[in-house]
Amino acid sequence: MKTRPILSYCLFWAYMLCLWNISSAQSNFSIDQMLSAPFPSGLIAAPIGNQVAWVSNKEGVRNIWIAQGAQGKAITNYREDDGQGINSLTFTPDAQHIIYVHGGAPNRKGEIPNPTSDADGAKQAIWIISAKGGTARMLSEGSAPSISPDGKTLAFLKRGKVWTIGLEEEAKAKQLFSIRGRASHLSWAADGQRLAFVSNRGTHSYVGIYHFATDQLNYLNPSVDRDHNPVWGPYSKRVAFMRMPNEGQILPFSARRSGLPWSVMVADVETGKVNTVWKAKEGKGSVFRAISAHSQLFWGANDRLVFPWERDGWTHLYSVNTSGTQVRLLTPGEFEVQFVSMSTDGTSMLYSSNQNDIDRQHIWRVDIKGGKAEQLTHGVGAEWAPIEVAPNGSIVCLASGPVTPAHVVRLSPSGKMKPLVKANPFPSEQLRAPEQVIFAAADGMEIHGQLFLPKNHRSSQKHPALLFFHGGSRRQMLLSYHHRGYYHNAYALNQYLASQGYIVLSINYRSGIGYGMEFREALNYGAQGASEYNDVIGAGLYLQSRDDVDADRIGLWGGSYGGYLTALGLAKASDLFAAGVDIHGVHDWNVVIRNFVPSYQPAKRAKFAQLAFDSSPMAFVDGWRSPVLLIHGDDDRNVPFSETVDIVEALRRRNVYVEQLIFPDEVHGFLLHKNWLAAYRATEDFFDRMLKSDGVMVKGR
Repeated sequence: MKTRPILSYCLFWAYMLCLWNISSAQSNFSIDQMLSAPFPSGLIAAPIGNQVAWVSNKEGVRNIWIAQGAQGKAITNYREDDGQGINSLTFTPDAQHIIYVHGGAPNRKGEIPNPTSDADGAKQAIWIISAKGGTARMLSEGSAPSISPDGKTLAFLKRGKVWTIGLEEEAKAKQLFSIRGRASHLSWAADGQRLAFVSNRGTHSYVGIYHFATDQLNYLNPSVDRDHNPVWGPYSKRVAFMRMPNEGQILPFSARRSGLPWSVMVADVETGKVNTVWKAKEGKGSVFRAISAHSQLFWGANDRLVFPWERDGWTHLYSVNTSGTQVRLLTPGEFEVQFVSMSTDGTSMLYSSNQNDIDRQHIWRVDIKGGKAEQLTHGVGAEWAPIEVAPNGSIVCLASGPVTPAHVVRLSPSGKMKPLVKANPFPSEQLRAPEQVIFAAADGMEIHGQLFLPKNHRSSQKHPALLFFHGGSRRQMLLSYHHRGYYHNAYALNQYLASQGYIVLSINYRSGIGYGMEFREALNYGAQGASEYNDVIGAGLYLQSRDDVDADRIGLWGGSYGGYLTALGLAKASDLFAAGVDIHGVHDWNVVIRNFVPSYQPAKRAKFAQLAFDSSPMAFVDGWRSPVLLIHGDDDRNVPFSETVDIVEALRRRNVYVEQLIFPDEVHGFLLHKNWLAAYRATEDFFDRMLKSDGVMVKGR
């Protein structure tokens, strides 16, 4: 690592004056305040009665909120930052109760997340509560609740099997049927006489139908493919589903621009006849690209099916009738559709996209038969997760702004957004909206980013600077607070660091979403070349070229895939990057790929495995000289904890300065609010010591 000469007496006081100028411009709020805003998720509408419900996570305390008129209220009364999630909200058909899941999903060993290290362990269970509030009642351990149309029976999953239970007091759960494989995607027919599900069997999956009257099962046109997303048509006689060809040689974290084409099928459940009503073409769009929705397939009015397809290289909505004719592109243009729902009458689709505003999200509506889409929201913020509310047809969605955290809003006919919850105290007035920047990567590719500047920024003053890399990598950071809790927190920290005198550049590097299929499936990305490193270097050189950046004090930070790019930058360019914070990052692709594909054997894929290692930070650890803080939870189900164990050993053997913050029993996306606070406080402290003073930095170098 490069060494710094001892400052002369005059230079020392000039440097201290610079630090004083930076600190005098700093805001006086805390990281705790920046992470204090409640984060909403899981927004749903009641089938009747103009009600909506969502989960609010305020400083780790999760509760269900409900709104019928102008203002919402909490109906549960959880009080602890216990790390136990709330999800899968479901209204009963009469809208009198809400069913929900409390607790996280098990890992491959069957372990439920227990980040508080509770001696009694943790459980994932299904609960029911009155929509008016009161005491919640546990129905059963399990997940994925699906209520029958008459509201009397709940189907759910437990240890991969399908179970049912009545909603009355003292009802007992029972396994509905026994099948091989693991079940998922439960879907009731409208008449309540049949239940569709998916039977996952490793190399393949079937769509199955259970008939309550005869207690029998049958599978719809079983094949060697992967069938999923069953959706019932009207009159409970037909089911549509998606069929994906099995491609066993495909490994994650490498470009995939084409594959064996996928299909949309429609089955008559009484005759068993199955037709292919639509099939993707070869080339672009032959690999399925998902949207954020309760289903990837919608059965709308007039027998039209709606689904996502990126035939033109952008994720769009298409519709086709069940006879397989009249295929229509609903959302043409160079933009991507992300959050999608269907109107209550099945005639139109509501969706968020970055149409005409590439680094934001807004809400649109389009008829499923086609025609010009209508933009429903505008402005400098982001809006997502739109739903239509019966019976008045109003639209509720989630929204945020550049200095305003996420919140629930109801749209007026003119598109004005009215919050459903009174705003909590928040230091918005002390924040500054980020600026869109577009810079060239080291290989010339155009890269978008968000530049966070101190509110009282002066271009003549030199600032320490930071690069931020999101995870995924299938993510896009926006010019406002993010729609995912993990990145909502990261955006808040970037705002906070800017308020403390740093210039922060958040980078939408290649292999992320929002800029089309070719950008997402970037050539030689990830485990097969690490071409995103060009974006890391390009961003570093961009900061270095700015008059307001101290070129010797540029740091990196990010989590997961962002931790990977942080580590790669430190390992390959310690002369450019002075320090980094690597949160549960990837350090050896061969280890992480095996975590997602347990059958992967590097020895049998020698060429792939060698390039995967050569695309990993571990391959360049000999060049790593800059100090690093590593943060990881040891129940991480995405990036094995061994990735941090191994990189720490490698760096210690090379006398690189390493600090660590470890969370026992914590998962990948930290479940405990106190752990987010601890991680972010440690991040600020580390960068302050490494980039704002020379003491520890000299020790590390």
